[in-house]
Amino acid sequence: MTGIITKALSGVYFVRSDGKTYECKARGRFRYENASPLVGDAVVIELKSENSGTVTQILPRKNSFVRPPVANIDVMVIVASAVNPVTDPFLIDRMAVIAGTSGAESVICLNKCDLDVADALFDIYTRAGFPVFRVSAETGEGTAELLAALRGKTAAFTGNSGVGKSSILNALGLELKTGEVSEKLGRGRHTTRHTEIHDVDGAFIIDTPGFSSFDTGMMERLPREDLERAFIDFVPYLGKCRFRDCAHIREPGCAILEAVEGGEIVRSRHESYIRLTDLENELKAREYK
Repeated sequence: MTGIITKALSGVYFVRSDGKTYECKARGRFRYENASPLVGDAVVIELKSENSGTVTQILPRKNSFVRPPVANIDVMVIVASAVNPVTDPFLIDRMAVIAGTSGAESVICLNKCDLDVADALFDIYTRAGFPVFRVSAETGEGTAELLAALRGKTAAFTGNSGVGKSSILNALGLELKTGEVSEKLGRGRHTTRHTEIHDVDGAFIIDTPGFSSFDTGMMERLPREDLERAFIDFVPYLGKCRFRDCAHIREPGCAILEAVEGGEIVRSRHESYIRLTDLENELKAREYK
């Protein structure tokens, strides 16, 4: 029978199938094949008893991530804020690129709007073409609209520490432990200890420990064509540059640069593209040393 892994805990996989959850171990061969099951995986299980079984096959994945170990994410909800802490747009852009190149949609969630409505971030990402939601985990403002946008999809929440990911999940209907935000550092304490999918009114939300940021190694060997297309506001201008191999950094006749100068593309987005290009070049240089 087939099912979805909804939780992984100490080598036990909780597989949901036909409205029932089975506690399963994975076949030892997965370790040798370097293909361990992940939360979010669609799997085939072989029952050993009424409530337990063995994971015998991992079905093809839409995507997968190393840290945290999850698979088949439809939507990456990138949580940001303009107060305690203030989110750097580069962090949002980097996560959106990783999501986009993995086949996941990015949704921008601006939390703590009861304290600061984050006009600058709202302007950047609505102009770039992302779905943007202003939310307050404290008052509940905007949470119904956010949940409606996630219904029928598997979603993971990410963002810099302290922006209120767990608080938002609680406001959406989960009951999670949250840590206080340090006034000195503007960072929250990690409080989640395992990865689990929750069905919240038809939205399948993954609660994870450590989805606050991504390893830069996850972006190794990202071709320029993939990077530029991951910037969704660049797409209408691609193929319109004077030079076919235009890197969109300082080349004459670059349609992207002209769009930045004309205000069609927000300058901070192009700055993030340059930083990510530099990072990719550094990673490439290390490979050839």
